[in-house]
Amino acid sequence: MLHVLRGLFVAVCGLLGWHIGVQAYSAPTWQGIVIGVGFGLCCAMLELAFARRFISIISVVMFSVVFGFIVSTLVLNTLSLSDKFAPSPQVELGLPIVLSLLSMLSILHAKDDFKFVIPFIELRREGGSGGRPVILDTSAIIDGRVADLLDAHAFDGPIVLPRFVLQELQAVADSQDRMKRSRGRRGLDILNRIRNDHGARITIQDATLPDVDGVDAKLVKLAKLIEARLLTLDFNLNKVAQVQGVEVINLNDLAAALRPPLIQGEPLTVRIVKPGESPGQGVGYLEDGTMVVAEDCATRIGQDAELVVSNILQTSAGRMIFGKPKETASRG
Repeated sequence: MLHVLRGLFVAVCGLLGWHIGVQAYSAPTWQGIVIGVGFGLCCAMLELAFARRFISIISVVMFSVVFGFIVSTLVLNTLSLSDKFAPSPQVELGLPIVLSLLSMLSILHAKDDFKFVIPFIELRREGGSGGRPVILDTSAIIDGRVADLLDAHAFDGPIVLPRFVLQELQAVADSQDRMKRSRGRRGLDILNRIRNDHGARITIQDATLPDVDGVDAKLVKLAKLIEARLLTLDFNLNKVAQVQGVEVINLNDLAAALRPPLIQGEPLTVRIVKPGESPGQGVGYLEDGTMVVAEDCATRIGQDAELVVSNILQTSAGRMIFGKPKETASRG
């Protein structure tokens, strides 16, 4: 559909070029058509090259030109009230151009302030209320943990699903290899869950990027174009994206950062401060406030107890650690 619109735009530019050349300049027909088509092709290539930024740039240019001509008209009309001032044609032509350029530079250098005054001019996402977009790759979808992260509101920005990622996921689901086919179908199930629970935040990106080969390269290119972050488990994609200045969220690194500092079987020393709810239990606290429930330590209040972690309970209200005295655990 976009290619059809681009073709119609180029055709209209060629028609306008022919009309202007014949009516205004009496130029040969082919010259006007060539100039018009060339202008249309240049605009189409710029739109392809800059993707979403193209509309923002056009908005800035249009606003700057309108602003420059309005202000210059007011200035010239005010000065013309004086008999001592008669603007020359050079001044009448140059003043709107200068004011347009000044307004354009002002918007580009102070775009964050202009977003409050002119909401439709937003050159890049700066992590405001909407947050930066997050692009999902195939490995992140198949892994499934992204659905739990979205349920926990870990990302405040829109979630971008490129069309070529969906096609790759479909190809994996249709693979002749049973293992790949199972992983692909799991990814489709996870994707359906995400779209059902968070459909309002999901954006299907139709950019094809025909000049870029490979899904990984397309992901990096798209992330740079829309200034988004990549969510992936792919180690190679992670490294390539970082080299090209794209911010990456690696689910494995995220899981490692959230992994409890203690695991079952590790030794732990804690001061017992009060009895627990069950008979024989004592309660202590770690430095970060985590509650430690110690078995057979009700008589050791005010003392340090050497424990062995027997269980870790993680809930939305926080984390609880259960432990047994070291000597009891060694006998068990």
